[in-house]
Amino acid sequence: MSMITHSSRRDWLRNTACGFGALAFHDLVRAAQSPLAVQTPRFPAKAKRVIFLFMAGGPSQPDLFDPKDYIKRMHGQKVSAPINTNELRVGTDKFLALATHGEVRPRGQSGTMISDLMPHTASIADEICLLRAMHADNNQHAPAALQFHTGSTTDVRPSMGSWISYGLGTENQNLPSFISIHPDSDVRLYGSGFLPAAHQGTRVIVPQDDKQSPIDYLKDTSANPAAQRQRIDFVQRMNRRLLQQAEVDGRMEGMIESMEIAFRMQTATPELVDISNESEATKELYGVGNKDCDKNARACLLARRLSEAGVRFVQVTMGGWDHHGDIRTALPKSCAGTDQPCAGLIKDLKSRGLLDDTLVVWSGEFGRTPWSQDLSGTSPIEKHGREHQPESFCSWMAGGGIKPGISFGETDEFGFRPVSGKVHLHDLHATILHQLGLDHEKLTWRHLGRDFRLTDVYGNVVKEILA
Repeated sequence: MSMITHSSRRDWLRNTACGFGALAFHDLVRAAQSPLAVQTPRFPAKAKRVIFLFMAGGPSQPDLFDPKDYIKRMHGQKVSAPINTNELRVGTDKFLALATHGEVRPRGQSGTMISDLMPHTASIADEICLLRAMHADNNQHAPAALQFHTGSTTDVRPSMGSWISYGLGTENQNLPSFISIHPDSDVRLYGSGFLPAAHQGTRVIVPQDDKQSPIDYLKDTSANPAAQRQRIDFVQRMNRRLLQQAEVDGRMEGMIESMEIAFRMQTATPELVDISNESEATKELYGVGNKDCDKNARACLLARRLSEAGVRFVQVTMGGWDHHGDIRTALPKSCAGTDQPCAGLIKDLKSRGLLDDTLVVWSGEFGRTPWSQDLSGTSPIEKHGREHQPESFCSWMAGGGIKPGISFGETDEFGFRPVSGKVHLHDLHATILHQLGLDHEKLTWRHLGRDFRLTDVYGNVVKEILA
């Protein structure tokens, strides 16, 4: 980490921090130094990086991982749903049990339950840790997704990737520490909130042709590299002169850092996102060229390349899981679009010796109900879908010091409420940080007069799933 060069600035920081304690002074000092410099974990880490595979819309855990015999026996019949009768459940007022679509069978030596709709995921059953009693706090997409990414359902907070970038920096100074591939339109899901702007996620799309840029405005065709470097140096001198007068300005510091890394990225990024030099066997492993999953296959392959190059947190968003109607037709398509790319990523990481210190997390923002949803009120049950269910859903993790080949947590006979092994989103966040060598209670930033953290005032590390 670079040293603070101006004694007056250092004195200002120390005086400002007076009364806030050493932790606040530490935060302010870090803001004044290079925000992406490599940081030392607080304790030995099992993982160096994270790949977050976000299944936007809410995958149906009854159909994929957690079937229930009671629901299967009661298919098409009304069940006494264990919910608060004051809750509004649009389209589920009949509470007709909806049996699993297809078979969910024990896989591998571990016996992990995985659907026939996900044969590639079934092939990595002994590599994953299946969490079957995940729990979130909101049953609407936007706030639930916001909580999964930031820990809050309403406020503008730093995203998980931004907290990790702040805690660890980047291993490659030519690349951002946090990249979001095909992100949601809600920029809060990869924003840095009140953390320095350098920690926000960089939006990346996988180019489909030579004319498409992976990052907006990355190319500068107005000047040659030498002239562009001179121009940036001139602007940066003015920025630093102004910063000396202001002494501390987090936004300006973030802009200075962003301009520098943007210039370096113009050289590093084009080669990195070009997957043409990957072997045909590797492309086939992910499903590149398969019309059902080509986009996600390229995204997962790029995630591996970025992680291998030193990016701390890579987030890949794969939508299409919001199955309110005709789930028996829609779910197989969603599985076909994501199954091979996600499983291929795990296999590729393992073959390269990267899985041990790369933590992969697969999840949606919530799950789906075990009873059917009929939006029209007149459709036959074969055309029904499922409503949102934050009370319990399934996620899986692999690598990064997580026990492979286990299932953790159980739900009731309906598949609705956790009865053991309940894992809240705050617990998941705490566990992810722990595997990176970060204490979720001490990774803080002072804002509006108090210390904020990803897990707010909650969260416990799920020690039962740690290898």
